[in-house]
Amino acid sequence: MSVLTPELEAIAHAQALRVTGRVAVLRGLTLLVDDLPLPTGTLVRIGASSGDKLGEIVGFDRDRAIVMLLHQSGGIRPRDTVSGDQIAPLAPVGPRLLGRIVDGLGRAIDGKGAIPETLSRPIDPEPLGAMQRSRITEALRTGVRAIDLMTPIGRGQRMGIFSGPGVGKSTLLAQIARHTDADVNVIALIGERGREVRDFVEQALGAEGLARSVVIVATGDESPLLRIRAAKYACTVAEHFRELGRHVLLMMDSVTRFAHAQRQVGLSVGEPPATKGYTPSVFSSMALLLERAGVIDGADGTAGGSVTGLYTILVEGDDMTEPVADAARGILDGHLILSRRLAQRGHYPAVDVLDSLSRVAQEVADVQHLASRQQILRLLAAHREIEDLLQIGAYAPGANPEADTAIDLLEPINALLTQGVSERPAFEQARGLLVKLAMQSGEMVNVRRQQAMAIANAAAHAQPQKAG
Repeated sequence: MSVLTPELEAIAHAQALRVTGRVAVLRGLTLLVDDLPLPTGTLVRIGASSGDKLGEIVGFDRDRAIVMLLHQSGGIRPRDTVSGDQIAPLAPVGPRLLGRIVDGLGRAIDGKGAIPETLSRPIDPEPLGAMQRSRITEALRTGVRAIDLMTPIGRGQRMGIFSGPGVGKSTLLAQIARHTDADVNVIALIGERGREVRDFVEQALGAEGLARSVVIVATGDESPLLRIRAAKYACTVAEHFRELGRHVLLMMDSVTRFAHAQRQVGLSVGEPPATKGYTPSVFSSMALLLERAGVIDGADGTAGGSVTGLYTILVEGDDMTEPVADAARGILDGHLILSRRLAQRGHYPAVDVLDSLSRVAQEVADVQHLASRQQILRLLAAHREIEDLLQIGAYAPGANPEADTAIDLLEPINALLTQGVSERPAFEQARGLLVKLAMQSGEMVNVRRQQAMAIANAAAHAQPQKAG
């Protein structure tokens, strides 16, 4: 891709005329504006008595433009001027964003001053063509054993992290940001509580993680438009680094709050609510947003840079069938389920490896790794089937060789799948432990099966003698 491409795109969207309209109606955070024939997505400036305010054209009502505010509505009066400020939604990108914290418009909010040497790039580009994408064949290491061993992620994959509140989602994201082998992290905090942003950056992420990250923030008390822009802006920044040949890990927390913001915008322009109050545009916007990750072909036809997406989805009431979670699972290439039951036991990270899935595991892991992983999953599944019987003391040993082996090896399996927040295990060492544990369990299962067959044969031979 040419270095001048972003500038050429900006010129293509430029408009020389300055169009000005007048405020006619104010409804909440939405204005109806007369005489403003500008396209949707245009950033506008409202000349209010309390100072200029920004808004965005989100729709039309007959001859009036519907403008949603990016700020509070205080100070706006009838007939205030509304003028086009930016026709195409653009945002600044560039290497100087690394280590910085910005808002949904690309403005620095970390107190370190303006960000120099940036380019303007559209935040709503044309979707990437299917044949422009490379196949996912390389693994991306996260530094979390439960993920790298049991649900391996590939460069360019889109993985959802499904979790209820308070299960360790943000802590897990920060740990991955510190320990991943990606070149760049782009972290979008969408709809977060204001108090938690600084805690996440300074305590969970730390100086090490921030140094190679771009953090984009739109808190829950900001306009829904800023939350939507922040999510799209994060994708735009990630795409810019991808086109420079870098491997990017895009982490978005959370897609659910992006969907809530899109629902607010949809309802404000008169879109009819559909599934549980969500408007149809929510689900089409989710697909456009999540499909922006992936691997692209390089100039010589080989794989170039990549954007690997980790998207958190807040599961309301731990209900995996709620609309946003259900739609996200249909779009993504896999899902990590964080279990409240495991979290309550102090099992960190609380990844339920039985319910989690990576759709590219077969492409990014070797045969021995996959076989060992499958063996451990069989043991965990066998243990889950008898867990209730174990708790009431009703399980009879000897009935199921795999279940008996799972009982014996549950402690070392859990030790392999848990780790401290600051622990950074080497993948090859962790893989070796997985293979060793799988081989040991396979031998134990075979021995128990042979013992069970021997007992059955002895009983069969003894039965006729007893009868005679």
